[in-house]
Amino acid sequence: MAEATIDKDSEKELQLSCFYLGDSLYGYEIDLVQEVNDDLNITEVPLSQDFVVGIMNLRGQIITVIDQQKKVGLPATSITRQSRVIIIKNRSEHIGLLVDRIAEVVQCKQKDISKPPSNVNGIQGKLFKGVVQTPQNELLALLDIDAVLEDEL
Repeated sequence: MAEATIDKDSEKELQLSCFYLGDSLYGYEIDLVQEVNDDLNITEVPLSQDFVVGIMNLRGQIITVIDQQKKVGLPATSITRQSRVIIIKNRSEHIGLLVDRIAEVVQCKQKDISKPPSNVNGIQGKLFKGVVQTPQNELLALLDIDAVLEDEL
């Protein structure tokens, strides 16, 4: 009798740090996130790429802040009182990711992540690792941080 094998990775528990861009829910694996910052004192940088909001001083360290909405093909983020900057460490650099508002952390298993729909293709399609249904029945788009931070989309 053949023994059933269980893919250990599919049972892996993940925590996803979630946020909204416009009305859509997005997330990253929580271990990428250093902190969520409400300091929106961002200095514009002339002649920077259009998705660069500017720079900010985080306890003496200069952080580049990126408008994720522009990176995923949406209009530029309008900064409000709910806006936040998610600080992540990618490779050896800290980057700030501007979001409209923060949402709850979502826990799921690796096996709960579905492939992005086939109609999500092109530049925006390569930004997505997958889609997860939250306990509140919202669809959460799991983003690929390396693709989001890639300079040349």
